[in-house]
Amino acid sequence: MWEPALSGWLLCALCAVTGLSCLLRMRASAGEERRGAGAEAVMGFGMAVMALPAAVLTQPGWSWAVYAAVFGGATLHALPALRRGGHHLHHLIGSLAMLYMAVAMGAPGAHAGHPAAVAGPAGGIPVLTGALLLYYVGYVLHAGTRLVPVAATAGRPVAAGRPVAGGGPATGWAARPELALACRLAMALAMLAMLVTL
Repeated sequence: MWEPALSGWLLCALCAVTGLSCLLRMRASAGEERRGAGAEAVMGFGMAVMALPAAVLTQPGWSWAVYAAVFGGATLHALPALRRGGHHLHHLIGSLAMLYMAVAMGAPGAHAGHPAAVAGPAGGIPVLTGALLLYYVGYVLHAGTRLVPVAATAGRPVAAGRPVAGGGPATGWAARPELALACRLAMALAMLAMLVTL
């Protein structure tokens, strides 16, 4: 059986690498893709900090209020973007889930987000936690199937499971949507791991 600190470190590393990848993608992109990558970078780094093992960093009580403020702001920022479609609904749900976890983990009597290391009452509302778990399980399964390679049709090259317009190669690594999808998949898996601890 794994030590709780090891699983916390692995989750922290996954989220930090994902956040860094999103920052690099943000730097190489423009427009909606840039804004989406920025939102995902905030999410990745926020999850990495929240996942730090308690043995390494005992988070002060006020830190959960800071997380709630950051992800409350991210939620408000994501609301107007819903009209533009795309992955904005997923960003909004992710921001709301992070806000929910920050409030639940910072509530008086909560276990400060480290239930495997410290016995204490569970935080959160079971029905809401269950609904978020179902959403992220569905998202992981859907995103995972979209990452499965698709064979090229009629001799046209394939990029990210789709034929490239005009038969030419995709330009730059930032133009590869499977990298963005892989980042979203990694963060959804991390979100599942964090929600299970509530």
